[in-house]
Amino acid sequence: MTERISETSTVSASPFPPETEARLNSTLYTSNMENSSLIQHQQQPQHRPTQAEEDEIYKMILQPTTWPISQEQLVTEVKGIYAGLVMVEAKCIEVDNKQAGLVKGSPTQPRLNNEQWQALTALHRTLLHEHHDFFLASQHPSASPSLRILPSKYAMPARMWRHGIQSFLELLRGRLPASHDHMLAFIYLAYSMVALLYETVPAFEDTWIECLGDLGRCRMVIEDEDRETWNGVARHWYSKASDRAPTTGRLYHHIAVLARPNALQQLCYYGKSLCVVVPFNLARESILTLFDPVLHAESGYGQYRLPPLETTFIRAHGHLFTNRAIERFEPAVQEFLALLDNQIGRVTRKFQEQGWHIAISNNVAMLGFASKDNPLMIAITPASKEADVDMDESRDEPSPSMIAFRHAQNLNYSTLEIVLKRIGDPNVLPFIHVSLVFLFRMSQFSSAMNLLAPAFPWKSLAVMLNTLLRFYKSLDRIENDKFPLAEKDDIHPFPEDFGMRGLLWSEKYFPENWFLNMKTDEEERNHELASMLEQRKERILWLACRIADAGPWINFDSSNPEFSVQDSDAELEDMSFDTMAAEDPLF
Repeated sequence: MTERISETSTVSASPFPPETEARLNSTLYTSNMENSSLIQHQQQPQHRPTQAEEDEIYKMILQPTTWPISQEQLVTEVKGIYAGLVMVEAKCIEVDNKQAGLVKGSPTQPRLNNEQWQALTALHRTLLHEHHDFFLASQHPSASPSLRILPSKYAMPARMWRHGIQSFLELLRGRLPASHDHMLAFIYLAYSMVALLYETVPAFEDTWIECLGDLGRCRMVIEDEDRETWNGVARHWYSKASDRAPTTGRLYHHIAVLARPNALQQLCYYGKSLCVVVPFNLARESILTLFDPVLHAESGYGQYRLPPLETTFIRAHGHLFTNRAIERFEPAVQEFLALLDNQIGRVTRKFQEQGWHIAISNNVAMLGFASKDNPLMIAITPASKEADVDMDESRDEPSPSMIAFRHAQNLNYSTLEIVLKRIGDPNVLPFIHVSLVFLFRMSQFSSAMNLLAPAFPWKSLAVMLNTLLRFYKSLDRIENDKFPLAEKDDIHPFPEDFGMRGLLWSEKYFPENWFLNMKTDEEERNHELASMLEQRKERILWLACRIADAGPWINFDSSNPEFSVQDSDAELEDMSFDTMAAEDPLF
């Protein structure tokens, strides 16, 4: 009985059919065999590599042995490179001159085929490589000072640009559109080579930066799709170059060319290129490309379809600069002034940038675009005793330069009068800031203020200043002669600070290292921070106090904080330009 129960229990223990049970048993057997094999394998002793095998596995590849180079070897190397460079350079000059002569003599001559273009490209590429080797060898860490000055002594950066890049680009440009692809390829080649020199030969960094800007501008000229991109690339390099040489007018001229079709910005930078310590006089020709389309266009909106306000402003400055059809100057000014107040209210924050462009342009015009016979330029020129004779307005026939100055003064003061009446509008503060920086510098020259002060809108300025002063409490900061830095010493130059940097009248305005840790990106520079509003107000009040300290034109009473104008000065201000026209032979 017990055996039956046990047998029955055994049989009924599996709930699966016999076929399924057989498959399960087979799978279980296989799994057990695999586990048993794995256990046996794990129980076997592991083979440990010997020390020699480990050394072979982890053996490091050592740096190749470098041998120091002696001065004699380095000099020999530089001489050899230079000899080869001169040969290739002479060949480039010969070929470029020959091709340029052929184009000039016969514009319809047969085109160069691809093989010929490739040969010319290879020749100039070789010259660029020779220059690269020469710079690396002469600027070697172990090179002597006499070896390091060789590139400067023999003007190697200028020669590389002139004979290695520029002359060939001019040749390619003269054969457009047939040479388009070859010109594109060569610009990429030259750009990469100069960028490499910028990274590896920092001794001539200023030159490489400007060359990269020039190549970016060339690339933009022949670009169809990415023109805006390459415009930005070129502007980046020129802005970087101007940061390193803020008194070099040539760089601002290049920025002005790239500013098209922003006419206000173009005029500002063209004018700036002339009113710096190192002016770029060729800008006097380039600026005509901005004026001529507006002065000669029958539609009155110029070649680039400028907005009405920009058209009238550019036209007024065009008449001043060219001194042509000067009888049309005053109507152009009146058109501009009629549009100005509405423009400020319509574009709101955009006028912050437009405002300092207009202010700088007006100040440049009052200096006669840095003309040597301009009375204001004469007044601020050191040791110029002949200025009194030239600036004498009592004679019957005023000089043409004095007439032009009075016209520019009329434009500037009339613009300032409208701006100063926009009480409470923060968007006009950059314009006022730039205008007061100019006046602050002029206040240091009595002859200059004799020209500027009588017609200046002092009363309107005092009203604006008192409005700003109403909520200002730190009087000691604006009464102090020291430039009012931010409380936390957090230096953030205003957008207009970059615009004024390098100008003749702003050279002593900014404190030392003011632009030291600045942003290089143009968009970041033009970004208006929230803190700048109060800082700009403070700067304007500080400038007004400095002007008040310099002369009797405007007064500041610290006991009862207020700006005021003396009656005699108010009478001078009330003498409008219409009154002056009746009494002064200049009008």
